[in-house]
Amino acid sequence: MQNPSAPVVETRQGALTGFTDGDINVWCGIPYAAPPVGDWRWRSPRPPERWEGVRPATAFSPSSWQSSEYCKELGGGDPGQFSEDCLYLNVWSPAQRAAPLPVMVWLHGGGFTLGAGGLPPYNGKALAQRDVVVVTLNYRLGHLGFFAHPALEGEEDRVVHNFALLDQIAALEWVRDNIAAFGGDPDSITLFGESAGARSVLSLLASPLAKGLFHKAIVQSGYTLPDTPRQQALIKGEALAAHFGLENASAEQLRAIPPDAFWSLTAPLNVAPAPIVGDCVLPEAMLDVFFAARQHPVPVMIGSNSDEASVMAVFGIDLAGQIQKLRRERRFGLGLIRLLYPGVKGDEELGRQVCRDMAFTTMGYVVMQAQQRAGAPCWRYWFDYVAEAEHDTYANGAWHGNEVPYAFDTLGQVEPSRHYVTERDLQFSARVADYWVSFAREAGRRDSLPGPTHWPACRKGRDVLLRIGVNKHAGFRLENRFMRARMSLFKRVMKHHVSLD
Repeated sequence: MQNPSAPVVETRQGALTGFTDGDINVWCGIPYAAPPVGDWRWRSPRPPERWEGVRPATAFSPSSWQSSEYCKELGGGDPGQFSEDCLYLNVWSPAQRAAPLPVMVWLHGGGFTLGAGGLPPYNGKALAQRDVVVVTLNYRLGHLGFFAHPALEGEEDRVVHNFALLDQIAALEWVRDNIAAFGGDPDSITLFGESAGARSVLSLLASPLAKGLFHKAIVQSGYTLPDTPRQQALIKGEALAAHFGLENASAEQLRAIPPDAFWSLTAPLNVAPAPIVGDCVLPEAMLDVFFAARQHPVPVMIGSNSDEASVMAVFGIDLAGQIQKLRRERRFGLGLIRLLYPGVKGDEELGRQVCRDMAFTTMGYVVMQAQQRAGAPCWRYWFDYVAEAEHDTYANGAWHGNEVPYAFDTLGQVEPSRHYVTERDLQFSARVADYWVSFAREAGRRDSLPGPTHWPACRKGRDVLLRIGVNKHAGFRLENRFMRARMSLFKRVMKHHVSLD
């Protein structure tokens, strides 16, 4: 029996029934593409098939294959079951609405190897209560999402290696075609993401295939790691096949490798946390597109956290060792770096700040300058809030990913923060989420966002940044020319493809 109060919508593929969570209607596990299984592994996503009757959309779909243990520890929670059949999305929409609402489409992080759209920090209810429609989604991860091998060449009429990015594009096409039925405005879509999700947003800002599919973008902790060259990806694909005993492998043999065999691979066979340059999605490297200011000229919000180097340990990077390496190699003046970081004592702390700024902070500066050259607005932020009970745990500031439950206003519902948050933490979180929704609603129509602090966009000649959580406390403060000298140096370093790796 159909629940008479359950929300039903009509999509292009058929009718869906969801459920009501207070004043918000929710639909989970909606197919936005056909299952990429069997012969369809490592191919462009295809439209989902139509169905008869009313399809239930009341449970999250399986996630792409990954490490459950790592996702629980680093990725935001339990990803649940795994399947190659994972291309589904979820929608939260106010039950009562007078007009079409702005849409916010979330791309989760996790180094392109972890995560799912249904994880607890990404619950869209609190944002939807601010009168937006929220969409979260799964995309193919690891080698299922990014792969190149000579045996797969020529299977399509275009070169494809970034299957995960094509999944995201397919989800945006589904949103364009269907979101009006859920109360969303298809002409006001904000794409937002964190870490690998932010890197995805940057890639789609640079991709000719994503043009016109979104109208604003939020980049949370996007990183400067170069894209993987296609030739290198092909060599890596052959090495991976050889690891499975498949010299001169055929496409059929490759597709017969069990999906759970990939995620446990370690360096050098694992997937880099960067897309592949040289296919139809990224004919040009993302960084090169921004250096040339050829990105899609839509309003952008971009920022990072005060202790992004917290994620470096996950990739086995020795922070003090990076400074010692610079000292040995003399690639650019360590004396100059010390001048740029006055009062910072010891290689460990200097390494923490230099790695943070080279890998993360500089991306905001590069994007701001590209936006200024393209005549598009850019809002910059620096997130430094730490929950009151956690000042000792996060002694160096906000870790990589810490801002996510603030942006979603889920801080009081997720592990472990729900056990220790204070009223002040929750109030602060609500203000951060207000800014994110203000951007989705107002960017492109006005040059400043309302909030506790009036937040202006960076236009030509203006370099201003909003500090969110000043010295870990619940404040908002504007800062001009934030770390400008450091950013100028590290941008030059990036352009010369000097890396810390």
